[in-house]
Amino acid sequence: MTAAPPPHDLLLSGGHVVDPASGLDGRLDVALRDGRIAAIGAPGTTGAATTRIDCSGKLVLPGLIDTHGHVFRYVTGRFGLDADLCGVQSGVTTMVDQGGPSCMTLPAFRAWVHEPSATRVLAYLSAYLVGGMEGHFYPSLYKPDCVDVDATVRAARENRDLVKGLKAHAELGGFARWGSAVIRLAAQAAREAAIPLYIHFGQLWPLPETGDNGVDPDAILPEVIELLRAGDILAHPFTRHPGGFVDRSGRVHPIVREAIARGLKIDVGHGSHFSFRMARIALDAGIVPDTLGADMHGYNTPMPRLPGTPDAHPDTEHMFFGKVRFSLASAMTSMLALGLPLDHVVAMATVRAVDVFGLPPELGRLRVGGPGDVSVLDDLRGRFVLRDNEGTEVPAARWLQPAFCLRDGRRFDATAAILPQPDAVAA
Repeated sequence: MTAAPPPHDLLLSGGHVVDPASGLDGRLDVALRDGRIAAIGAPGTTGAATTRIDCSGKLVLPGLIDTHGHVFRYVTGRFGLDADLCGVQSGVTTMVDQGGPSCMTLPAFRAWVHEPSATRVLAYLSAYLVGGMEGHFYPSLYKPDCVDVDATVRAARENRDLVKGLKAHAELGGFARWGSAVIRLAAQAAREAAIPLYIHFGQLWPLPETGDNGVDPDAILPEVIELLRAGDILAHPFTRHPGGFVDRSGRVHPIVREAIARGLKIDVGHGSHFSFRMARIALDAGIVPDTLGADMHGYNTPMPRLPGTPDAHPDTEHMFFGKVRFSLASAMTSMLALGLPLDHVVAMATVRAVDVFGLPPELGRLRVGGPGDVSVLDDLRGRFVLRDNEGTEVPAARWLQPAFCLRDGRRFDATAAILPQPDAVAA
């Protein structure tokens, strides 16, 4: 007589599984053993488990990946948030820090963020020697003299497990000071290190006191794109600031389609740059981003100011005024409200993030034998109001709210106090 197989450690029962990488979209059970996916099948077919969690009415997704985080806590001053607050406590199993550590501070990032965090934290290395110090509050630290190509390439090559790309900024305040010099150096470093280059678009720094030097914000995008190569990533396509995808005439810059045809990718760094108005223009023009990041940091999130750090960001609308909160799940909700289908939105935060950002290939999918990374969201239906930092309000019939996640099979409830809560409209 054949002995019954041992029970699984955990069974996620009866949830709506959506995994674009594996073609799964329906009510299924997901079983885990020893921190890995052990079985996926119709309800009641995957065997017994020591612990069963009823996921009826919830979305069961591959572990969500936030492609745009700022989690170099304390080292980047007020700007850096706690990785687990934005990660597993917000339903996210993997985060990519965008430009927090530099070649000089990467050892600290590894020791203080990457290794101790329950969230899997990877990095796009800053092109600047100072990294994301105080969220780029001091423009003078980001001039060409503050870029060391050789040191940056060496740091990236010797930390392949952690460093997956390079981050730089193409925006009006920088171009008015130094033109494209910094971006040229960043592109050189990315090519030599054989990693993607992630470029911030949309004004970040105020113009210098000497004026704008005649820089046309609509000229920045084409100048930068000429320096990039297939696989590089354009960030903030829906920015409300000048110098982005939507030009001053209110139309999508014609170079964007050429960039896509040349193999460049697009990431929605959501956060306080995000504009529903600009998103509508871009989407109606057929510009659909590849990936999605929340872009949360210590200025646009309700966190106390650290003593000695600036009182405010130069862009006052960047600040959290108690009206708009962000998370990866709320960014997904925004994409749904804009008309993108659920499977596309899930792919943006899972398998497409893996493919575009050069992440470990076992992530972003539910596969038997693969890591036990799972995000479970409440799929709320009703009448909700979404807002951006421009004050635009958009109606939504669906709200995705993190319930819990599993990182290598270990459960973390979505307890982050910073999570946005649904703003329901009375019937």
